[in-house]
Amino acid sequence: MTEPDGEAVLVLTNRLDSTADLVVEHLNDRGVPVFRCDTAEFPTELTLAATLEDQWAGVLDNGYRTLDLSRVRSVYFRRPEEFRLPDGMSEAGRRFAAAQSRAGFVGVAVALPCLWINHPARDLDANHKPWQLAAARRLGLNPPRSIITNDPAAGRNFAAALGGAPVITKSLGAPVDTVVIDPADLDDSVRLCAHLFQEWIDKAHEVRLTVVGDRFFPVEIHAGSEAARIDWRTDYRSLTYRPTAVPDQVRERVSAFMREFGLVFGAFDFIVTPTGEWRFLEVNPNGQWSWIEHRTGVPIARAIADLLEKGHTHA
Repeated sequence: MTEPDGEAVLVLTNRLDSTADLVVEHLNDRGVPVFRCDTAEFPTELTLAATLEDQWAGVLDNGYRTLDLSRVRSVYFRRPEEFRLPDGMSEAGRRFAAAQSRAGFVGVAVALPCLWINHPARDLDANHKPWQLAAARRLGLNPPRSIITNDPAAGRNFAAALGGAPVITKSLGAPVDTVVIDPADLDDSVRLCAHLFQEWIDKAHEVRLTVVGDRFFPVEIHAGSEAARIDWRTDYRSLTYRPTAVPDQVRERVSAFMREFGLVFGAFDFIVTPTGEWRFLEVNPNGQWSWIEHRTGVPIARAIADLLEKGHTHA
């Protein structure tokens, strides 16, 4: 059984995460020790023994390697999966064990005083779209006019106030395609949950802006079909990409947004109007980026590896 030599980067993600592989390859090339594991491996394949001293200290052990928790320089929190528990447990037992595992394993991990990309608590905060939109509006990033409601009449009134402009609806949580709607079709089914309705904004193209620390990687996304013009995620094959530049004012406001949420990484989506105005749509604090790097060559993986290699300790 071996232990990483020197301060290690802890990578928390699933075993099939090819995006994390790109970052790990850079770290390996530099000789930076990496300990990669998945929360799903705990408690059946991964052992934790942590003792509270000045901070939590101890080891993670996957049966092949061990990690000294006091020597973690940084953590890359990507796409870990839910805990895999032994077969044969009762449903009540599984719920209890999962809750205990989350409170224990994750609780110790998030207490590590090092650089996180991103800390799970910051991810959780920034994933709330209403909070994103409010912050973006206050910081001058000019998101679309929006309403969140479970009242169909309120939705229709919102649409009427737009003066006949098209209205879209998009998910507040799970990834669902953006849809252009006819407000007249809003019925009592709206009452079943919260809905986000927004004004449609005319676009010349969209921009995926990937931010890593203080480095910005903006890429124009040009839609080649009507479906992609509404939501480019519905038709990747029609898309074309071009690296671009971020206006200084947008850069300053995005940096303020990152500071407000305590983010180190963010995947921002903007509309660029025919007049060149950048309009904020949303940010995914743990968004995918590898396809952008593959298509354009922008060095996102290298930038993430740079931060993880450097690391730092929070005061």
